[in-house]
Amino acid sequence: MVLRWLISLILNAVALIVVAQLFDSFQLEGFGTALLASFILAILNIIIKPLLILFTLPITILTLGLFLFVINAITLMITQALMDSSFVIDGFGMAILASIIISIINLVLNNLVKDSIR
Repeated sequence: MVLRWLISLILNAVALIVVAQLFDSFQLEGFGTALLASFILAILNIIIKPLLILFTLPITILTLGLFLFVINAITLMITQALMDSSFVIDGFGMAILASIIISIINLVLNNLVKDSIR
């Protein structure tokens, strides 16, 4: 279980690095920073994300779940606020776009890793 969580952290860090390479307004200092950001995101996803989902449940239902990308963007913005200048996202729109791309990259990477483990 711990190994699965560590693999998930590393894959999320890779997704963050890919997004940082794609966009100038999404900046990470390096892989260590990406790992730290991935760890902070994991903690926020455990503690804050369920509360945000609970409070925004009506709008999430109305948008057929698309509002979850906004919640992911909020957790990204909180992460970059906690990390100071080593992780910078220029604007909430960039955070929403990054959350969409990170979700897609994580989906692909997790499927590749699951297939290679089997």
